[in-house]
Amino acid sequence: MLVLFEIPAGFALFKVLDEGKLNNVVDLSKEFLAADSARKVVSLKAFSKFENTAEALEAATKLLESTPSKGLRKFLRAHCDGETLGVADSKLGNAIKEKLKIDCVHNTYVMELLRGVRTQLTELISGLGAQDLAPMSLGLSHSLSRYKLKFSADKVDTMIVQAIGLLDDLDKELNTYAMRIREWYGWHFPELTRIVQDNIHYAKTVKLMGDRANAAKLDFSEILPEEVETELKEAAVISMGTEVNDLDLMNIKELCDQVLSLSEYRAQLYDYLKSRMNTVAPNLTALVGELVGARLIAHGGSLLNLAKQPGSTVQILGAEKALFRALKTKHSTPKYGLIYHASLVGQAAPKHKGKISRSLAAKAALAIRCDALGDDQDNSMGLENRAKLEARLRALEGKELGRSAGSAKGKPKIEVYDKDRKKGAGLITPAKSYNPAADSVRGQTTNSGALDEQDTAPRKKKKVDVEPQEEEAAEVAAIEDKKEKKKKKKKADQEASLPSSGNEPENEEPVPKEKEKKKKKKRQAEDSGENVEGEEEEKKKKKKKKSGD
Repeated sequence: MLVLFEIPAGFALFKVLDEGKLNNVVDLSKEFLAADSARKVVSLKAFSKFENTAEALEAATKLLESTPSKGLRKFLRAHCDGETLGVADSKLGNAIKEKLKIDCVHNTYVMELLRGVRTQLTELISGLGAQDLAPMSLGLSHSLSRYKLKFSADKVDTMIVQAIGLLDDLDKELNTYAMRIREWYGWHFPELTRIVQDNIHYAKTVKLMGDRANAAKLDFSEILPEEVETELKEAAVISMGTEVNDLDLMNIKELCDQVLSLSEYRAQLYDYLKSRMNTVAPNLTALVGELVGARLIAHGGSLLNLAKQPGSTVQILGAEKALFRALKTKHSTPKYGLIYHASLVGQAAPKHKGKISRSLAAKAALAIRCDALGDDQDNSMGLENRAKLEARLRALEGKELGRSAGSAKGKPKIEVYDKDRKKGAGLITPAKSYNPAADSVRGQTTNSGALDEQDTAPRKKKKVDVEPQEEEAAEVAAIEDKKEKKKKKKKADQEASLPSSGNEPENEEPVPKEKEKKKKKKRQAEDSGENVEGEEEEKKKKKKKKSGD
């Protein structure tokens, strides 16, 4: 059994003399307390020395990646025929076994053996002193650190965070300075603010013109279009601004120089940020653009921190204040944050912005993880996902009315609404028409026989025919009620004047209304007959008294 040991000077292969001692870890550690006992356990079989620092750096870099270098493969092929090799890294052992077909072992006994070899390294390898080993280790560690920094500088996102912060600060300063120029020069030429809208063109115009009296003599064709130049010269003649001296114009021109220099530096900084974003996060840049991607990285702290976030967090990143306010007040949470400024979200209709931002955030989360942890340096995944999102946006914008995802195929049948129709049926109620024959005239009376016939007739008529008959019946009933009231008053007066007859039975059974009406009529007739007979008897008595007198 052989053991592979790596040192800054090269690779060493040690032959295990007594493999039985590997079974007891405690006894094995005691064997390496002294150099003589250590030589009885292992002995140096072969040693491969690095020729220069570059070779040592290449071998160390490969070992960090758990892959054997070219020199290590040659060294093992030459000295490991038919032997079992003990290694300190299991991944390295798998790579050696796969490429060189050498059986590798990695366990606690091998690790304890390598620990013992390290303690007696200078004694086991002749010609290697401790004073030489320390400078070798220090030099190789410095070279390895410089190598790692050199190749990870392309992935350092600190530059992006600083660049986007500076870009935002420059935008604020430019806007502040531009507004100050407009307010300052507006006292002299107020019409220019309305004529020239762009801040940079305004600063260039002010710097070139100076006093408005010089406008007619100057050529602004390099700065302004022909129509704007003509309007400016006409306004300069009839301007209502105040006069300014040369000292004021000098300070205004210096401020214009500051604005122009800042704008030029901002353009350079944007180009630098664009190149860095295409290098560090090409897939994220292809999806959301340079500025939005840089702001997402700056808000997350770094590209690696952003890669740990899910798509739902990326979607509302930058809208934390609105999110917590919505959770506190139990309102709807925001649908987008910094991702709202992406071009795909801007192209969508207002009702589709939420769906597109959710899909874009999910794809952006995948792109960020690919950029942060993947080995590919191209933007193929970002371009592919952007094409899918654009297709989804077109599908949402051109979606047919009444059709949603997962619904039945085909266009829905749209019918004109009719309030008088039900589904699968005819009219709910027939159309009403005016019936002049059903009109009733005030004061018109109807025959009682006709009314009786109407009462006895079957009530299977339509609603249209019943309504005028109900009105006539109501008027007739009102007349009859008046007559009955008059009769009741007369009867009450008669009962108060005459004693009631006791011929009627006390317990009468209830009779129908028509029979009661007939009885009332009979009683009224009898009462009227009795009254007539009483009056005749009184007249006869009076005549007898007169004749007796």
